[in-house]
Amino acid sequence: MTTEFRTEADSMGEMQVPVSAYYGASTARALANFPISGQGIPPALIRALGLIKLAAAHVNAEKGVITAEQHDAIAKAAQEVADNKLDDHFVVDVFQTGSGTSSNMNTNEVVANRATEILGGAMGSKLVHPNDHVNAGQSSNDVFPTAVHLATYDATVTKLLPAMEYLHKALDKKAKEFADVVKSGRTHLMDAVPITLGQEFSGYARQVELGMDRVKDALTRVAELPIGGTAVGTGLNAPEGMTDGVIKQLRTLTGHDGLIEAVNHFEAQAARDAIVELSGELKVIAVSLTKIVNDLRWMGSGPRTGFMEIRLPEIQPGSSIMPAKVNPVIPESVSMVCAQVIGNDAAITVGGLQGHFELNVFIPVIARNVLESITLLAASCTNMVDKMVDGIEANAERCTELVEKNLSTVTAMVPAVGYDLSAKMAKRALKEDRPLREVCYEDSGLSKEEVDKLLDMKKMTEGGVL
Repeated sequence: MTTEFRTEADSMGEMQVPVSAYYGASTARALANFPISGQGIPPALIRALGLIKLAAAHVNAEKGVITAEQHDAIAKAAQEVADNKLDDHFVVDVFQTGSGTSSNMNTNEVVANRATEILGGAMGSKLVHPNDHVNAGQSSNDVFPTAVHLATYDATVTKLLPAMEYLHKALDKKAKEFADVVKSGRTHLMDAVPITLGQEFSGYARQVELGMDRVKDALTRVAELPIGGTAVGTGLNAPEGMTDGVIKQLRTLTGHDGLIEAVNHFEAQAARDAIVELSGELKVIAVSLTKIVNDLRWMGSGPRTGFMEIRLPEIQPGSSIMPAKVNPVIPESVSMVCAQVIGNDAAITVGGLQGHFELNVFIPVIARNVLESITLLAASCTNMVDKMVDGIEANAERCTELVEKNLSTVTAMVPAVGYDLSAKMAKRALKEDRPLREVCYEDSGLSKEEVDKLLDMKKMTEGGVL
């Protein structure tokens, strides 16, 4: 098969571009320069770039920078980009120039050529110019970080937070359902005083709730948009009111009223601290989810030689050689996602270090990683509920069996008989492989009724002196 080409030019000369491609010479040059991963920028970032070009076209038309005809064509083309209808024409590798200039120019050229086509012109004729018209009043240095903030804000609000709320409610529901199931507590993976299964699940629900709070707080900084700062934050070549006008348009286009102008445009372009902060909170969520799913797979271990305090839903065979084996695949999946998110945060942290004078130069990889983390965490939270949490059942009989064998319950005897005698009774029960309760009947000096009152497992979960 052969591909036909057209000739387009940028400031460095001519380039051959496939005749059907909406991108132009600058994109073709970047495509040749960065044969790295074969992975383009995320669709969410393409959408954000389209929205910014659409918003800028509205403002530029109001200020007479572009004609009404140019505006209409640019607006239609930019909307198609924002609707992810032209993603195939975004071909620049994500590992590119650190400012994202190549992807901004990819956007400018796609919008310009599509707008030119809409106006009846030939692609490459620059009836609508990628720099003079589509990029008017803008720079890659304010557009691309704005797109990253916009895409990150939108994905967090529309995907991650609803998914976390879904998980929080599911865990909270289980906490109430399991409120009266008494089981052995564990510290250091060793037996500890009793706890209810509901209390454990309430802790998990709170972890998720706190994760949402952390993300919401970080979002107030992500909401600050650098648009209007142009090349170095001074706003050179941006018409008066450009920033305010574009942000108002973006609020209308996205429905996100929290979007605001950067308090300081020099900080907003030179640093990516807000995204680093949010990524740190995503890492905390990953740590929380890892703790939760690890606990669940420990409690569900068995079915004969493990804890088997809960039953996880059986959703697929666990072995190609061992018949009837079922594994905790959802916890394993979530754990892998969490490892990836933690790794992404490390890359984002390194990226955040690369703010040199007036510009950070690791923005594309920061964007790629934070958007991946948000997407993975959102999907995992939803999948946890649908494939696991809603179907968890308590094995109350097993919980009772184990807590009755738990020698740490002797702790409740301490106020009545002292630490030393309590330890002696527990060690005797272990050595003789007898129930603690029987040994306490014999050695505590208390009546059977008094021992039973002190060794009330449910009462132990309520705190205080029994």
